[in-house]
Amino acid sequence: MGTLSDATRLTATLLLALTTACGPAQTDQASDAEAAQIARTPKVLVIGIDGVRPDVLAEVATPNLDALAAAGTFTGTARTGYPSVSGPGWSSFLNGVWPEKHGVTDNEFGGKRYDLYPDFLTRIEQVRPELSTFVVADWLPLVRQDDGKPTVSNAVDVRHVLDGYELGWAQADARSVKLTTQHLATADPDALFVYLGNPDETSHEHRSIGTEYREAIALADSHVGEIVAAVRARASYDTEDWLIISSTDHGRTSTGGHGGNSDEERTIYLLVSGASADRGAPAEPAFVVDVAVTALVHLGIAIDPAWQLDGKPVGIR
Repeated sequence: MGTLSDATRLTATLLLALTTACGPAQTDQASDAEAAQIARTPKVLVIGIDGVRPDVLAEVATPNLDALAAAGTFTGTARTGYPSVSGPGWSSFLNGVWPEKHGVTDNEFGGKRYDLYPDFLTRIEQVRPELSTFVVADWLPLVRQDDGKPTVSNAVDVRHVLDGYELGWAQADARSVKLTTQHLATADPDALFVYLGNPDETSHEHRSIGTEYREAIALADSHVGEIVAAVRARASYDTEDWLIISSTDHGRTSTGGHGGNSDEERTIYLLVSGASADRGAPAEPAFVVDVAVTALVHLGIAIDPAWQLDGKPVGIR
C-alpha cells in the first residue's frame, strides 16, 4: 500500500507540473491570437454587380465568388425592394433604407432624400472623417447627377466617374477594376464601393438571360478575382481585417426585363466574406438594405437610431 501511495503522489506531482507549465502557455497563445485579430484594422470592400439573378448565378462558373462564399456567408434568397429597378435598388443598397425613406422610386431620381439618408460612404465621412473612402461606377447617376447630388455623394474622398454607355459596358467595368486595383496597391483605403454594370446591360441588349448574359456574369466574376487578389497583395494585408460584401440591385425576367414585383425580379444574392464573417447561410432573411449596415458595423461605426436605417448587419461576428 505504501508503494502505491508514493506512486500516486508522484503522478499527481507530475500532472500538476505539466498543468502549470502547459496550461497558461496555451491560454496565452489563445489570448495572443484573439488579440491579434482584434488589433487588425477593419476595412470593407463592397462590390455591386448590376442585375444578377441568383438562380442564373448558380448555373454559371464563378470560381472567385464561390471562393468568397466558402469563406463567409451567402444567400441566394435575399430580397430587394419594389419597384425592382436600379434607381431605388442601388439607393437602398447604398443607403440602408427603403424607397419610402430615400424617396427614389424610378431611374429619374425625383424626390430623392439623400440629405436625410446618405450612402454608407458618406455616413463614414460624416462620423469618421479620418477614414479613407473610395467609389468607382460606370452608371452615371450613382456618381454624377445634374443637380450635383448623386447617390454616392461628393463627400467621398476618391471618386471615379465612368460612362458605360460611352465606353461600352465591358470596357467600362474593366477600367473600373483597374482603377480599384491601382488604388489598393498605392493608397490606404478603409471603405470601397465598386460598381459593375455589364451583366445588366448585356441582358437588356439581348433581351434574355441566355449565353451573353451568363458570359457577362462570368466576366464580372473574373473582375471580382482581380480585385480580391489586389486586396491580398497589399503589403499591410496581414494587419488588416477585410470584409468583402457583394450583392446586386434586382433580378430580372427571362426576357431581360425588370421593375415588377415577381420573385424573379425581386430575389437577389448577398455574399459577406472574410475573417470576421460567419460561415454558411445567414440565420435570418436578408435584404438589400442590409448591405450598408453590415459595412458600417464592420468598421466599428455605431448605428445611431436617429439615422432610421432599415437594414441590419448580416453575416458578421
